[in-house]
Amino acid sequence: MRLSWIILSPLLLIVVATGCRTIPLSGRYYVEKTLLTTGYCKCPICCGWTRDSRGNPVDSQGNAKVVGRTASGTMARHGTIAADLNVYPIGTIMYVEGYGWGRVEDTGSALKGDHIDLYFRSHQSALRWGKKYVKVKIWYPNGFHP
Repeated sequence: MRLSWIILSPLLLIVVATGCRTIPLSGRYYVEKTLLTTGYCKCPICCGWTRDSRGNPVDSQGNAKVVGRTASGTMARHGTIAADLNVYPIGTIMYVEGYGWGRVEDTGSALKGDHIDLYFRSHQSALRWGKKYVKVKIWYPNGFHP
């Protein structure tokens, strides 16, 4: 059994077994929705970055880019979710059917409303996931009311 780490706040860390169906988020409720999901990785095809004349990664405006760094400042890994931050703010925890546990740590220009991107380690894995609707359990950060 593989263990996953989920950081709920700087003071609270929960370890869960991958594939388990519940997480002890005492006092927090969840909402279940069917969301549009797409797979993504840190490659230029998925994230829209290119290289400058010196071979350094840059964003669409030509600014230096750290490949794999999310909007929240973390490095993308399995479990990183990108979302419309007006709907699902950074820190929102989700259990995505067929993917597992994740946390909103990133955003994307094409993400509006009930559409999330799920991070995969390879472009092939992201393509295999594709674009599909799945059931998602959502635990919003404390103090956020949808």
